[in-house]
This record gives sequence, structure tokens and C-alpha cells, in this order.
Amino acid sequence: MAQTSGLNISDLDALTRLSADITAFEPSSGLKQNILGRLGFEGERLHLKNLPETNQYANHLSWLRAMSPLIPKQPVDTIFMRELRRDEKIVQTLVITKVDVPEEIHESYAESFFILEGRCACTIAGKVFNLAPGDYLEIPLYVPHDVQLLTPEVTAILQYLLI
Repeated sequence: MAQTSGLNISDLDALTRLSADITAFEPSSGLKQNILGRLGFEGERLHLKNLPETNQYANHLSWLRAMSPLIPKQPVDTIFMRELRRDEKIVQTLVITKVDVPEEIHESYAESFFILEGRCACTIAGKVFNLAPGDYLEIPLYVPHDVQLLTPEVTAILQYLLI
């Protein structure tokens, strides 16, 4: 059997497996959903009557599947918006747009969006964030921001946390 520094190959294999077992960890369910989406796998099934808040761990493919009955069959001219959820805490809207969003500032709600399809660039206080499917971005209160499309169309979940 081959020897390396006093260890044989089977010892090295055992140490490698032990090291993998020691360093392995179970990701949180949110992180797991995001990883699955980034790898092209749908995660948990979402229901239109009980949608969760979007966040950095959401799986865009799960959201896209849930939104599919609401997405118009005919192409959108400029912008399509469909309210998904409204309660005392949150407002969520499905947005399909072919137009940029000019600079704006929010004072009564914290805005975020979660990209399902397409690419855009959001400028927040002069800093540019390039977003693609699966990306989530929170916009701070009282901070100027705009959105420029990088693809002909963007589909996203627009979310307002009410203050």
C-alpha cells in the first residue's frame, strides 16, 4: 500500500471523510431555498392566498411558479401590476415592466424588490446594484433611488413594509 508521511491511502481517505463530516453543516431553511433556486431547482410550493415576505433567502423559481397564473399571456406594453397581498404590515405586488423607474424617495414604507426574471440596475444614494433573477434588494427609508432595466423586461415582487 502507498505510504505518505507515515500514513497509508486508506488512512488519508478516512481522514478526508472525517474532515467532511466535521465541517459539514445543515443550512437554514431560508438559505437552502435560495441555494436551490440559484442551482435551478424549485423549492417549497407557495400559495397565492398565503404568501410569505420576500427576503434574501427566497427561491425565485418557487415565486415564479406561484405567479404563473397571474402573468398575462399577451406581452405587456409598458407596465403590469397586480396586488398580491395587503395587510397592516405589508403590501406585495407582482410587477412586470418594460420601463425604468425614475428617482424616488419613500417616507412611509420600506421598499424592497425581488427579481424573478430579467436584469436591472438600482441606484441607491449613488451606489449601483446590478440585479438578476433571485436577487433581493432592500431600499432604506428617505434614500433616493431609481431602477434602470438592463433587459427588455423585468418581472419582480415589489414589497412595502408599512411603518
